[in-house]
Amino acid sequence: MGGFSLIHWIILGVVILLLFGGNRFSAMMGDVAKGLKSFKQGMSEEDEPKRPEQRTVDQRQIPPQQPIDITPQPRDPNHVPPPPRDDTAR
Repeated sequence: MGGFSLIHWIILGVVILLLFGGNRFSAMMGDVAKGLKSFKQGMSEEDEPKRPEQRTVDQRQIPPQQPIDITPQPRDPNHVPPPPRDDTAR
């Protein structure tokens, strides 16, 4: 009851060809093929890794940086830490 037989598909194809014409139908299929081709090309372009632009930097423009001293410093015995803040009393 729900399936189409071969004769139904043939009649449907003939009606579509009569409505659109053979020339117009092939032009539409060509447009669909072009769309698929451009879609595939766009997808392949996204897969390629993008190369970063190489910019030349004039070394005279960058100031020299001083090294950071990370050696531990002895604690000052006279240093008194500040009392903890009491944020609850507002």
